[in-house]
Amino acid sequence: METKAQKNTIPEFRAGDTVTVHYRIIEGDKVRTQPFEGIVIAKRGEGVSKTFTVRKIGADGVGVERIFPLFSPNIERLVVERTGKVRRAKLYYLRGKVGKQATKVKERLFTASVPEQSVEEKAV
Repeated sequence: METKAQKNTIPEFRAGDTVTVHYRIIEGDKVRTQPFEGIVIAKRGEGVSKTFTVRKIGADGVGVERIFPLFSPNIERLVVERTGKVRRAKLYYLRGKVGKQATKVKERLFTASVPEQSVEEKAV
């Protein structure tokens, strides 16, 4: 059961990353996809019951949080928009922030590994 549910290809992300979750919503007989973009403030659980919490600032500066099951069949797509550099696994302190401070997370930069040349090759 667990391996069947985990077959969805989900990109690697962690707390502090800005993600867009394209979630399938069923309204009566209509099915539509609703994108939800925000900062991942927490990941919890193990296996198929793993969940993650995404927080965004909605209309009138009101914070909106949504908890998504990671292996839900209703998640059509998960896109990592920006990687964040934070020192905490849970970013619950963002709940107390207002305005721009609530979405302010430093960006994590990746360094490309460059093969080093040996000393003899540099001398030639």
